[in-house]
Amino acid sequence: MATIRSYLTPLAAAKPKAASGWPARLRVHSVSRLPLRSYGSLVAKRRCFAEKSWSEEHGQSSLAFGKAVDPESSAAEEEAILDPAVLALGRTHQSEEELEELNSVLQENNELDGNGLRSLSGVELDAIVEEIVESRNLPDENVEENEGDQEGLVSKGLLDVVEEEEETDKQERPRASTTRNIVFVSSEAAPYSKTGGLGDVCGSLPIAFAARGHRVMVVSPRYLNGVSDKKFVNATDVGVRIKIYCFGVETEVAFFHEFRAGVDWVFVDHPSYHRPGNPYGDSHGAFADNQFRFTLLSYAACEAPLVLPLGGYTYGEKCLFLVNDWHASLVSVLIAAKYRPHGVYNDARSILVIHNLAHQGIAPASTYGNLGLPSEWYGALEWIFPPWSRMHALDNGEVVNFLKGAVVTSDRIMTVSQGYSWEITTVEGGQGLNELLSCRKFALNGVVNGIDVDEWNPASDKHIPFHYSVDDLSGKAQCKAALQTELGLPVRDDCPLIGFIGRLDYQKGTDVISSAMPELLQDDVQFVMLGSGDQQTENWMRWAESAYKEKFRGWVGFNVPVSHRITAGCDILLMPSRFEPCGLNQLYAMRYGTVPVVNCTGGLKDTVENFDPFANDGTEQGTGWRFSPLCKESMLSILRVAMQTFREHKVSWEGIMKRGMMKDFTWDSSASQYEEIFDWAFTDPPYSR
Repeated sequence: MATIRSYLTPLAAAKPKAASGWPARLRVHSVSRLPLRSYGSLVAKRRCFAEKSWSEEHGQSSLAFGKAVDPESSAAEEEAILDPAVLALGRTHQSEEELEELNSVLQENNELDGNGLRSLSGVELDAIVEEIVESRNLPDENVEENEGDQEGLVSKGLLDVVEEEEETDKQERPRASTTRNIVFVSSEAAPYSKTGGLGDVCGSLPIAFAARGHRVMVVSPRYLNGVSDKKFVNATDVGVRIKIYCFGVETEVAFFHEFRAGVDWVFVDHPSYHRPGNPYGDSHGAFADNQFRFTLLSYAACEAPLVLPLGGYTYGEKCLFLVNDWHASLVSVLIAAKYRPHGVYNDARSILVIHNLAHQGIAPASTYGNLGLPSEWYGALEWIFPPWSRMHALDNGEVVNFLKGAVVTSDRIMTVSQGYSWEITTVEGGQGLNELLSCRKFALNGVVNGIDVDEWNPASDKHIPFHYSVDDLSGKAQCKAALQTELGLPVRDDCPLIGFIGRLDYQKGTDVISSAMPELLQDDVQFVMLGSGDQQTENWMRWAESAYKEKFRGWVGFNVPVSHRITAGCDILLMPSRFEPCGLNQLYAMRYGTVPVVNCTGGLKDTVENFDPFANDGTEQGTGWRFSPLCKESMLSILRVAMQTFREHKVSWEGIMKRGMMKDFTWDSSASQYEEIFDWAFTDPPYSR
């Protein structure tokens, strides 16, 4: 059976004429744009009674919203089902007098804007419907008082809809003031593909945008490696094939599509994405054809809004492309070099989102001819390494740099924290691109990532043995005891338990941890590490566990349930990262009442507020501790302060925990900040024309 959504999109594409004096634009979008509040509370209950009365009179039921539309119904009936006047009163059969009255009242309560009429708010529609219901002298019986009669209503599912909508009223999400067609382009998107924070962002942020009223598409490769295949089982072949000319050949790619959580998930399909390993390489290293694989992704992403009739109509040219890291950076260059010269995407904008500047997509300069770009655009991607960094005396340092191409052609540039947006303009953090990024500082912004507050919720987390909340922290101590038991450590509530979760590499500062461990473990403390990566660090973890049997545990590898239990069970989470574009573990830790101790860098500096016991007239402030510079001495010093606070100042410690748990790190908060930057991008003309 066709769903309401499948009827909405063709109608929107066709832009039907208004019927019964009702504006077509408002009628077509009513189901998707009117808040759920418009169908809930007392008015919905009265509609139940009204529908019951009509059903008894006519011997049938016709309520349509919340149900699939009968495919055999006529076009007129389908249009009636989508009419807000019909939906407002909860039935498709209204007298002409009733419809005309409601339509006229609704029109009077709308205000004209540049594109037509806006949708009514839930409060306004409730008030109008209430007035008309009362004028018809409909009874005010409560649903609960007519429980027996309600079984004969339209469908039993209606009552469930009403209950769900009333619950949704309490948690009504804000909507964007201006809705847009947003296209995410990324090499990974959870849950389909993920190797780190990039997958988390591109798997969660699009859903937040869709919930705020935007139309959102995510374009990512369809990786089939024998393990991830089942994740794409619901994605179906769209039936569209395009031919891309690059690397001296014409290559055909296909598109697969899944509509989930209000987002169009589009997967580019090509044999180069079907191989064992992760999205970028296998046990032998990075794939040698990554430049080809992600060039295909960029071309396909540029074509997708133009050729894919998702839900019945395409996204069109007026899109906002969010290109993530170097893998998608060629999108901004292609729009400027190959589309706008032919009048396509003149009204589109592209924003580069940098998740990690250390990875830039560098390849030999000779490969530029493979990209299918005009020769005059070589300068956009050209990059010359300084003499001290060249491989040998005959190396002239010339390369093509995908990320640099996006830096000089994107309309705006974003990073995943404000601190990181400043760091990448410095010599120390700019990875060679600091001067270019400094020149575009006026268009550079940072927004901290959010987290999935449903998955990371100590009150309902399925991976932890006991649940707790900011109002009842008793489960936190129980989680600590359970973790100590699981790891074989002495169960001691008075001993601070410190944790580390992350990759074992130089960026994460694991060398600082290993150098400080002998001195740290002289204190009365327990330490647990979870991670994989550098082989030498993995071997050190095994040695440390045997050397400090009563105080240290190392878990080599990565395990999601264990990471949740460590986050919930530890008192302190240590993050001595050398640089951290955003960081998620400190956000998870604060959500679980675990106090973060972090190096003062990037997103760690933005999200962890230093504890100050004397602030706010002695009422304290802060959610953790930051230390700087990154060295063994400063890290040990701040850890001792944290451990002393844990042992001797329980009230202050509980205050730190609760302030962290009450922080708003939802994706909706991040999405609202993104939207402001979107407005700036469309205010200015295209940066590259």
